[in-house]
Amino acid sequence: MAGTTSSIGRKYAMALSAMFLLIFLVMHLSVNLLSIFGETAYNNASQFMGYNPLIQFLMQPVLMVAVIFHFVMGFILEIRNNRARPVKYAMNKGEANSTWMSRNMIITGAVILAFLALHMYDFWYHEMNYKYIEGLPVEENRFWGDLHGKFSSIWRVVIYIISFVLLGLHLAHGFQSSFQSIGARHPKYTPFIKAFGNWYSVLIPLGFIIIAVYHFVTQ
Repeated sequence: MAGTTSSIGRKYAMALSAMFLLIFLVMHLSVNLLSIFGETAYNNASQFMGYNPLIQFLMQPVLMVAVIFHFVMGFILEIRNNRARPVKYAMNKGEANSTWMSRNMIITGAVILAFLALHMYDFWYHEMNYKYIEGLPVEENRFWGDLHGKFSSIWRVVIYIISFVLLGLHLAHGFQSSFQSIGARHPKYTPFIKAFGNWYSVLIPLGFIIIAVYHFVTQ
């Protein structure tokens, strides 16, 4: 009984971290979409996000903890599930009972984690170096140029596109799964959650892809 409760608790905690990250993706995309509509709007938003103490010293650390927790817990749950499964999918025709996405969440998650490392290097490390290591003065108009310049290389754009396609596949299963893990299984709400999750898993990655392509073609 204790083992079951512990397993349920881990799934519940992972679902909550997933929901937090789902909200963050919407906020992150909203800010980055401003870069398409004007340099000033994006610079102003980035200036606020980059120098607001509440965001920098509270929300940013919470976000990093949530990301690390979500991926670590995902790997732990996958390993435990594999150990507890007496018959492998290959022998049990798992593809007949589950989708490719559900069977390969660990793969898409690992690729997304690798992409996050690149993304952190491209933007977060640059910001930390600019503000806290080199201690350079505040420059309100640098953000759009920094973002625009990152996508001057076709290989970086391709990596971003592939990563966001995999993110979409990850979200297609993870969105509904996270709601199920917290008990949202009522037949009345399941169709809506599934439909909303499908749209979310397409529109969010597509939005990020549009941003990368836009900045590449407008160099």
